[in-house]
Amino acid sequence: MGSMSPVHWLILAVVLLVVFGGGGKISGLMGDFAKGIKSFKKNMADDESMTATDATQAPGHISPPNQNPGYSQTTSSETHRNQV
Repeated sequence: MGSMSPVHWLILAVVLLVVFGGGGKISGLMGDFAKGIKSFKKNMADDESMTATDATQAPGHISPPNQNPGYSQTTSSETHRNQV
């Protein structure tokens, strides 16, 4: 009962750190953490609005593939026939 356990030493170390110079750093970290959470919530709201916009488009609409008039696709067997 007279000796301190490791948990007591840990609590004492944290208290001493806060009292002797860690106070400003800890409040700065908490402020940065709060900014991160606000940014995350804002981005989640933006994603939800984009999803709602996507849902209003026609469900069966598929855009056609790009057509390049100067390009013809040949298979490897056609290329082989042309070379022989």
